[in-house]
Amino acid sequence: MAQARAKARAEARAPRGESVLAERFALFAECLLTGVWIAVASVGVVTYPAAFAAGARHLRRRAGHRVGGLREFAADFRAAVRGGWLVGLAGWAAVAVAWVDVQAVRAGLPGGPLVGAVGLLALIGLGVAGLRAAAVWTPGAAWHSLLADAGRRTVLDPAGSFLVVGGLVVVTCSAWFVAPLAVPVLGAVAAAAVAVEERHRRR
Repeated sequence: MAQARAKARAEARAPRGESVLAERFALFAECLLTGVWIAVASVGVVTYPAAFAAGARHLRRRAGHRVGGLREFAADFRAAVRGGWLVGLAGWAAVAVAWVDVQAVRAGLPGGPLVGAVGLLALIGLGVAGLRAAAVWTPGAAWHSLLADAGRRTVLDPAGSFLVVGGLVVVTCSAWFVAPLAVPVLGAVAAAAVAVEERHRRR
């Protein structure tokens, strides 16, 4: 009994760890900071897949309580951009095709609305697959394999894909109303993709 009381007193005197609320707020703040890093790394126009991959890996480290900061983000970005720039280029090509579809709808061409709807859905699907691929990227991973697997998960896990789409909608709305707000929110999109992939892995 005396030992139990002494142990209880010792635990009462021991410094308490970080509260759950403080930890979650710190993670949220880290997401916003990561969004700024992603935005800066995406300045290269075709470097956005590598930027999201590096950002997602940084957030995975943070969630796992592992050490990592801007230096590690930069190292991951350099590794991811080697093959990631081709993915970025293909993404812009897909956007160009979608833009042509929209112009077909506006011009009133026969079948234009159907073509436009299919093109828009395909573009959203490609965006979701790209984010899900970036969320699981690791140094040395082949982008074509990551994208193929992410494409299957995008179709077979519609609930998770819908959550990623929700993140993209938040960024779009933020940019529409307050453009600078879209920059830090990019980190929240990366975090959403990481959470969706973790959810899928544990199923």
